[in-house]
Amino acid sequence: MAPSLIESKFGTQKTQTPVSEGIGYRYEMKYVITESRAEAITQFIKPYTTLDHYSRLRTDGAYPITSLYLDSENLQLCRESLCGHKNRFKLRIRSYNNDPDYPKFVEIKRRINTVIIKSRTPLIQRDINTLLSGSPLPTQDSETAQEAVNQFILYMHSINAKPVIAIRYKRQAYENNAVNRVRITIDRNLQHNTEMPFNLSLDGGSWQSCHLNGVILEIKFTGRYTAWLDAMIKQFNLQAKSVSKYVRSLSNASALKFYAPKLTT
Repeated sequence: MAPSLIESKFGTQKTQTPVSEGIGYRYEMKYVITESRAEAITQFIKPYTTLDHYSRLRTDGAYPITSLYLDSENLQLCRESLCGHKNRFKLRIRSYNNDPDYPKFVEIKRRINTVIIKSRTPLIQRDINTLLSGSPLPTQDSETAQEAVNQFILYMHSINAKPVIAIRYKRQAYENNAVNRVRITIDRNLQHNTEMPFNLSLDGGSWQSCHLNGVILEIKFTGRYTAWLDAMIKQFNLQAKSVSKYVRSLSNASALKFYAPKLTT
């Protein structure tokens, strides 16, 4: 993946953090695995994938992600994930660094049966503040961005969503850009923060660790299920399960009494 260019209100610059706009469709499988198994898997996939551009830019091979999740007052979106609803969505605002002049990304992640549909667009911090306050946003620079913002606002208003929890972690990402694009990510050091007012800083705040007894492996692909993926899953006896970082973090915060009400299915 080549470095992206952001233009218009953000200026023109090469980015060192992931940038995209629009809608993506994919299949997604998640696992919680041990560190030793994660290391063995990274060795297995070397002939088929490479570290993505953003992981290669980091000395430790992993880049930081902070996400602010929005939900209704009764945590409708969290409860739908807990109950395993086949058609559901999440609302989040994502950041990759602490630069106040660098854009954040508003995202809708929808699951329709087994298909994941993700739409997102960049916004400057001032517009993020405006969005969360409920005030009208200025017109976006492209039709695609405007449509994505309008959709995010529509979903927000449909459940009266507000910021609920911030989470952060480090991501090591591998990709195969063949016709059947595959992306494999390993996420470590999951932490959550319910301290208000919420912000998307990677530092500071009352961050609490979310212990998973391992790391999160995600396999994402847009085409058919490739032979080497099938071989990897069989060799390491991987058992897919529901692993929502948002749900895990909110459940952990609730158990630690950092958040109410208590989460039950």
